[in-house]
Amino acid sequence: MARLFARRAASRDEALVRSLYEEHGKALLAYAVRLTGDRAAAEDVLQETLMRAWRNAESLASTEGSIRGWLFTVARNLVIDRARARAARPTEVAESPATTPVHGDHAQTVVDSMSVLGAIEKLSDDHRTVLLEIYFHDRSVAEAARILGIPQGTVKSRSHHALRALRAALADRRAAWEGVPA
Repeated sequence: MARLFARRAASRDEALVRSLYEEHGKALLAYAVRLTGDRAAAEDVLQETLMRAWRNAESLASTEGSIRGWLFTVARNLVIDRARARAARPTEVAESPATTPVHGDHAQTVVDSMSVLGAIEKLSDDHRTVLLEIYFHDRSVAEAARILGIPQGTVKSRSHHALRALRAALADRRAAWEGVPA
């Protein structure tokens, strides 16, 4: 019984909206076009107005006032809401030949640097100091050996093992970020 009543109510609501469209649709569309200056936007306003009429069909059917006035008020309010929404958003600026395009984002460089520094911190002190001397202070193997007070062969060996450990640590980090095994 409840389903039958719901079906009858739904078909009554649909009939009401259909009759509203047939009776007021052209005038509402013309009004919305005048307000918006855009036919497509006006059609959206008309559709939303009729949707709101459908949602409020029960109260519209029992209202003693002018349904046409209610429809035009809803349409006007929708146009105002759209205008306010557009005004709240910042205007989009298209790139022009006068504006210089951004060539590169330095964010990836920062992330890469942080990754390398984090991986370097995980190295042993001996490996870290050899890499710092050779790559960051731009010293030769002989100079690094003299400053660190160790043989050149040890500097070469430590730098080799340090670079391997660094590559492995960076591969582990990349795998953790991408969620794939290293």
